Amino acid sequence: MRTDAEKILLTEKEISDKVKELGQAISSDYENEELLIVGILKGAFIFMSDLVRSINCQVEFDFMAVSSYGLSSKSTGVVRIMKDLEQNIENRHVILVEDIVDTGLTLKYLLENLRTRKPASLKICTLLDKPERREVQINLDYCGFQIPDEFVVGYGLDYAEKYRNLKDILVLRPEVYNK
Repeated sequence: MRTDAEKILLTEKEISDKVKELGQAISSDYENEELLIVGILKGAFIFMSDLVRSINCQVEFDFMAVSSYGLSSKSTGVVRIMKDLEQNIENRHVILVEDIVDTGLTLKYLLENLRTRKPASLKICTLLDKPERREVQINLDYCGFQIPDEFVVGYGLDYAEKYRNLKDILVLRPEVYNK
């Protein structure tokens, strides 16, 4: 699998340190509050798992599954909700956890959808941000790393459902996804 990579972008240690830092920031901001952490499947599940264990306040979690990529390396811009929330978010403090924000189109759709459900607050936590690819303005409340416009895999991020189990985040060689 590593032979499909050009380089390691972020090591397991760098990721772990940043996740702890994000967890401490969230804990500080919500010290006396109950939180509902909403993970976006499948990419954010590993990040979210580590993140919630770094948060020192009352936490519940739920998941949504959306699709805008399919088996492609680029977002189609069409968002489909494959799995919706099981919990009511009205009057709750919600943090939406994403693996990566690039164009912002999927996240914009999700935010608009969730705001209609009247949460007390709605914030975004992402591990990775690709601001070069942004097509819509998105304010990220908690951001791990800004990365260049390269196709990355590992630590939950995939290409065609592969590479999610890698502990580091790697830049995938273009010949792998430009077939």
